[in-house]
Amino acid sequence: MVLMQPSGDIAVQQRNLIVVSTVLMLLIIIPVMFLTVLFAWRYRRSNTDAHYDPDWHHSTRLEVAIWSAPLCIIIALGAITWLSTHTLDPYRPVSRLDGTHAVPAGVKPLTVEVVALDWKWLFFYPDQGIATVNELAAPVNVPIEFRITSATVMNSFFVPALAGQIYAMAGMETKLHAVINKEGEYNGFSANYSGAGFSHMNFKFHGLTQDGFDQWVQKAKSQGGKLGRNEYLQLEKPSEAEPVHYYNSVDPQLYSAILNMCAQPGKMCMSEMNQIDANGGAGKESEANKAKLQYDGHRAQEGVEEPGATFPASGRPPNTNVQPEGMKPDALSPKVNGQGPKPGESQGQEHDMPGMDPNMPGMKPSSPAPNQLNQQD
Repeated sequence: MVLMQPSGDIAVQQRNLIVVSTVLMLLIIIPVMFLTVLFAWRYRRSNTDAHYDPDWHHSTRLEVAIWSAPLCIIIALGAITWLSTHTLDPYRPVSRLDGTHAVPAGVKPLTVEVVALDWKWLFFYPDQGIATVNELAAPVNVPIEFRITSATVMNSFFVPALAGQIYAMAGMETKLHAVINKEGEYNGFSANYSGAGFSHMNFKFHGLTQDGFDQWVQKAKSQGGKLGRNEYLQLEKPSEAEPVHYYNSVDPQLYSAILNMCAQPGKMCMSEMNQIDANGGAGKESEANKAKLQYDGHRAQEGVEEPGATFPASGRPPNTNVQPEGMKPDALSPKVNGQGPKPGESQGQEHDMPGMDPNMPGMKPSSPAPNQLNQQD
């Protein structure tokens, strides 16, 4: 019932959109359901008083009624959808605090940087100099600007009482503008399945007065610890049912590093890679950047590797003895199911291209690749 009784203006407008759209559709659905039952009863076989006209085939008035009503509903729904799509755009700063009060001129929104982790939420307050885990707070009637990203798989940030859900994706930043109008404690959670600890990926959102928010910030500063690169790399490791943490000393570049996928020392930031691409690329020198672009390498180095298709492409033994679907049984085709070559090893002669002419120069099965393919600049 939270969606129908929200405490934030954006969520209220979304609730109203749901109600109006439902009522408009019911204007068609209810009469159709009623007439279906009426016609079945009126023209039942036992009703000999009903007029029987086997030659009837057309009625202009009936056609107009059948098509004009749905057309009007579609036009109304289209207009409402178009307006609400622009008005409730999550990237658009809020223009009002509620239905009767506009945002005062010169009011600065509260900025919150959100990072989805396995399986917890990390919140940065850059203007206050603090960060929290699994706890969020904001003063009532103050616009909030959320900047959202992920350090793991795609997730979804959702506080039903505040606004609609918005996705969190690694290497990308999404935004959400909202405002909370009532004091209280509200539930926030992930609305997108993200693995084993998904069900514990919850947090509390506190709507506070300005004085209450200031006290909450002071509490975080007095009880918090340091959050630098090393502390973050420990926090980033998968964990479930993570308790609330406060941090009073936060690396000001940490959120940017997480967003650009370079929080781990030695990794190239996406912004740097984009700059190289914008300048036309780095040519042969880019080979030195290969290791810096393997963003998930530190987990593999630590022995944390999810079960997956590591065989035969990786050259490592399979993680399971279960044969993948679609493969022939070993007894019928042992070559197909055998372990593939390790990276850098020759593929052998069993993989000739179907339809290849063995008499074509340079393309015999036993011959090496054409000379020009082996040349190095």
